[in-house]
Amino acid sequence: MSHDELAQACKEVLKKNDKGSFTVPASPLYPHQWLWDSCFIAIGLRHIDIKRAQVEIKSLLRGQWSNGMVPNMVLSTDETSQAGSFWRSSVSPFSPDNVATSGITQPPVIAEAVVRIGEKLDKQERRKWYQDVFHALLAYHQWLYAERDPHQEGLVLQVHPWETGLDNTPPWMFELHQHQMPTWIRIVAALKLDTIIGFFRRDSTLSMPGERLSTLDGLAFYSIQRRLRRKRYDIQSILSHSHLSIEDVTFNAIFIRNNHHLKTIAKGIGKKLPEDLLKRMRQTEGAFEKLWDTYTNQYYSRNFVTHKMIKVPSIGALMPLYGGHLAKERAKDLVKMLTDNKQFWLKYPVPSVPVNSEWFHEHRYWQGPTWINTNWLIIAGLERHGFIEEANHIKEQTIKLVSKNGLSEYFSPKDGAPVGAENFAWTAALVLDMLC
Repeated sequence: MSHDELAQACKEVLKKNDKGSFTVPASPLYPHQWLWDSCFIAIGLRHIDIKRAQVEIKSLLRGQWSNGMVPNMVLSTDETSQAGSFWRSSVSPFSPDNVATSGITQPPVIAEAVVRIGEKLDKQERRKWYQDVFHALLAYHQWLYAERDPHQEGLVLQVHPWETGLDNTPPWMFELHQHQMPTWIRIVAALKLDTIIGFFRRDSTLSMPGERLSTLDGLAFYSIQRRLRRKRYDIQSILSHSHLSIEDVTFNAIFIRNNHHLKTIAKGIGKKLPEDLLKRMRQTEGAFEKLWDTYTNQYYSRNFVTHKMIKVPSIGALMPLYGGHLAKERAKDLVKMLTDNKQFWLKYPVPSVPVNSEWFHEHRYWQGPTWINTNWLIIAGLERHGFIEEANHIKEQTIKLVSKNGLSEYFSPKDGAPVGAENFAWTAALVLDMLC
């Protein structure tokens, strides 16, 4: 289809998923509001309706906890629903009284969305917009440092794979499999009850076998979440006997870039960020180099407790480009890895796992397929570091991919086959942004 036809198709998907004050990723698989989904959606909506883009972010912030955390999910139902009882956010004294949410966060891309929306406003409107969201953003970034960098080492930790937004990404799955599965999950496996349980999974009924998380891994994710809920989402209690806490490379790279955006927002309204926060921001950029491995010339996530690098390849190795703070030689190393056709430079880049990895599966969620949001982040990083040719190639192939195969959730990087949910909102939003 032509670019004009594709842009119109993107607008129709966003309209289809619009619930009034927020946009669902896709129905019926994803009926709630997700943190980074809404940020990416708002970036696309700014080209259609700037006010609606602002509402998307404000709707997300209504779920903010009093301690500053912005949860990864604002539920469209209350605590008596299945999702509400699963998360039971009210066990924490910091959760909001009037809305049910999850009890964990997600990559902090809110400031990115705020600044991108601001680009479409005149100076006076931009200042008002920044004022509207500044205190919520400030509280969120302060919370990340206060609770997720308890030793003040510069990097922030995550306590559930869902917090990365990359769910079953190989580094986290590797760490998960290193820990002994709870007894009840081992019993399920021994009795082969996972097949029966899997029959009732909503995601499996809407996708082909092998595209999603295995049932046993899904149960392990549930077990982790249940433990967090049992600890009332209190980070000190969680870390007192931490089974899975990782300083994720993607999350921290995104945090670095959004720290810069927070500075931009503060400057735009004549505010000064607290000096201790500015100090922590500078510390994060320095500490990020602790994730660099000189033997393989790439970045990895790190176990929070042992400080041991998790040397399992994934798209996370490329995300420091988005952070925008890399030395020239570091950026060149990452671009060399990106453009290697034995790793990431496939027909439809960028796969979520390099093709030469034992984890690679072209159709399995975050273990191989190409996703439009990570493409968007990588394109932004390449442009920021001056790699315009590579950025344009990914952008052009992404547009070709969706023009040919539709606005699906994710795609095979080899032949472009659509996978996952149809009419996916951030696919539509970010493709629209690439076209504009």
